[in-house]
This record gives sequence, structure tokens and C-alpha cells, in this order.
Amino acid sequence: MITIIILSAGTRNKVVQYFSKALEGHGRVIATDCSKLAPAIYEAGNYHIVPRMDEPGYLEHILELCERERATGILSLIDPELTLLAENKDKFLKIGCTPIVSDPEQVAMCFDKYLMFTFLKEHGFRTAKSYLYRKVFYNDIETGKINFPVFVKPVRGSASININKVNSIREVDLLMDLYEDLMIQEYMDGVEYGADVYIDLISGEIISIFIKEKIKMRAGETDKAVSVKDETLFALIEEFVRQAGFRGIIDIDIFKVNDEYYISEVNPRFGGGYPHAYACGVNIPEFIINNLQGNKNGTVIGHYQENIYMMKYNEIMIKEGL
Repeated sequence: MITIIILSAGTRNKVVQYFSKALEGHGRVIATDCSKLAPAIYEAGNYHIVPRMDEPGYLEHILELCERERATGILSLIDPELTLLAENKDKFLKIGCTPIVSDPEQVAMCFDKYLMFTFLKEHGFRTAKSYLYRKVFYNDIETGKINFPVFVKPVRGSASININKVNSIREVDLLMDLYEDLMIQEYMDGVEYGADVYIDLISGEIISIFIKEKIKMRAGETDKAVSVKDETLFALIEEFVRQAGFRGIIDIDIFKVNDEYYISEVNPRFGGGYPHAYACGVNIPEFIINNLQGNKNGTVIGHYQENIYMMKYNEIMIKEGL
């Protein structure tokens, strides 16, 4: 029997539902969160309320839970926990549980925007100009290599928190004098795309790519989008993922400016827009389960419905006596 533990389920009800459906009759899903008010835990066959991730002994608690529940695989839906899983992969494997996450080096690169920028430039991929030091940025402003507006953002961060679009040197100075660990990044004025990608845990091959054109964003996540296919973009994503060495599920942000593609950021987990891919026929939970059963997946890049729109909306869950 396959048992998958989904950590920090929070409000990601759909992902828990997809795994529950895929395992119906031959496996189970266990969800965790630090709060009983996390609606997604109630979509699983069973759930556990666990300590906060930053509390002492959290890793040991999760390892003990995996061993007690005889977990086959484990994944997290929040960024900070991915580093924990990646860095302690051997401890989970030792008890027979496979973390569905890339290796520590790739995870670290995803959460350090300047490190990602450096990798992309060194490997010949187009990406937004990025600066750690104001002096270098000001020189490029003077020589016309970059122009305002630009973004000032944390080098490490997620969900578009503390990102500011600025239009002057005065604003750049104000932000960088107030806060530490910021960088300056070129504003990409073009069409934004998101790609949900699955890299086989056994073969290491890229077996699925789903592309959506983003129509509207909210709090760093895709709010409205349409599914598209582009062979040039498929090829670019394949080459990038192959060189970077990712594993499992990743979510890539890409911009198209003047008919050229620029890779922006990577989330080494299920992206908030994954339900769009699932609705179009990309069943990543099935890929994961197949790998956990010891089987390689066949390649199905671009095997999905095109011109399908996704529109997010609010829903509620009612529970008595928690």
C-alpha cells in the first residue's frame, strides 16, 4: 500500500484531493498542518496536527510520524520545508520514505534569486538583469544598459512579499538603506508564462511540461490563465531543467519580451496554479505514485488540452467543534 504524507497542507485542498483520488482503493493520503483551521487536512484520509516547522524537534517529529504511518513518500507545499526535506533526504530514505523534492543544491538555488540569476547567465539562458550592488546598477543606468522602472526585492523570499516596483535612484536608495539582503532586478515588460514540470524520480528524465499564459496575478500566484503550447518554449524548458538537475515537481516562471524567452524563477514544489494543469489532463500525483511503486513514467510532454482557461475563486469549508 502506498502512503503519502503531505506536509503543511494549509489551504491547498485541490492537491490533497488529487492524491486522494489517485490512491483510492490502493493507498492513502495523510495531511499535516500546525493548525486545525487548515482546511486541506480534512480532504485527506487522516491528518495530524504537528508543531510549527521552526520549533525544536520538528524534524524528529516528522520522521517518527513517517515511521509510525509507514509512509512511502512525503512532500511539502510550503517553501521553507523543502529545504528541510532536501537536506535530510537520507534520513527519510533510511526509514523507507521518499521525499519528493530536488536535491539541496537545486532547492537552495531556487530560494536565492541572485544565485539563480548567476546560474542562468553562466549557462547561456536569457534572464532579467540582476544586481546585488547599487554601484554596478547605477553605472548600467548611466550607460543605458538598464532603465527604470526596476524591482527591488529580497534576495530570498516567496509569494511576492516585499517586492517594490521603483522609478528612481532615490527610491532604490531608500529601500536598500532601510532593509538588508535586497537586490535590484530588471522589470520584464512582456507576457508571463508558468510551466508545471515533472522530472521522473527514477530515470531523471523530463516527462511532462504544462504551459499556461498568465492573465492575472494575485499575491504571487496565478489568478487567471489559459493553457498554451509552444515547441520553442518546451525545448527551452527541457534544456534548462536538464542542466539544472531538478527532480520531481517544479514550477517555472518565464517571460516573453520581444519574441525572446527569459527564465525568471523556479519553485521546487507544486505551484499554486497546478489545478489548471490537472484540469487539462496533467496528472502529476499519478506520476509520483508510479515512481513510488518503482516504475518509470513515459514521456508525455505537451499532452494536454490547449486554450483552456483557469479562473480562481473563493470557497469555504464549515466544521463543527474542532
